[in-house]
Amino acid sequence: MTAYNITPLGKPRQTRADKWKKRPEVLRYRAFCDEVRLNNITLPASGYHVIFVLPMPPSWSRKKRAEYDGKPHQQRPDKDNLEKALLDAIFGEDSHIWDGRVSKVWGQTGQIIIREACPCACC
Repeated sequence: MTAYNITPLGKPRQTRADKWKKRPEVLRYRAFCDEVRLNNITLPASGYHVIFVLPMPPSWSRKKRAEYDGKPHQQRPDKDNLEKALLDAIFGEDSHIWDGRVSKVWGQTGQIIIREACPCACC
């Protein structure tokens, strides 16, 4: 299991104009991709489990934070957009990825946790 202190971000919809326009959501996405590449994150072609830990809003009370810590995150961004952003940041072409699991939970700070399957398939 490997944990990276990177706040997960879903991949935004982009247009041709985003090549030169400086929309804030696209700039955040590009910064996220740069951070993933700087941390040399890798994924196998199959058998991985990525857990996206999304940070709780600062406006939440301590009681609510304690209640939601580690619980499933059932809001936007969608898990498939989070996975798409991560795979596109790691690989130029990700068509060789054929099996993987993705979860998203609440946490105090943003993290990306990667668990690889046991090679003996006993676990």
